Amino acid sequence: MSERRFEDLEVRLAWQEQTLNELNAVVTRQQAMIDALEKRCDALLERLRALGEGPDDTAVDERPPHY
Repeated sequence: MSERRFEDLEVRLAWQEQTLNELNAVVTRQQAMIDALEKRCDALLERLRALGEGPDDTAVDERPPHY
């Protein structure tokens, strides 16, 4: 293998490593965002369930009396 071809392969490998590291950082940030959104969603569901379990045990999706 020629020296020039070997250098080209090294350069390509370096660029691929950099791209892989950048993609890994993006995926890591996205997973953190997904985890945070799941926690917020779970908290909202709990609040919604708590609203449905009022003193008179009325359901959240119950229609108002004027319907």
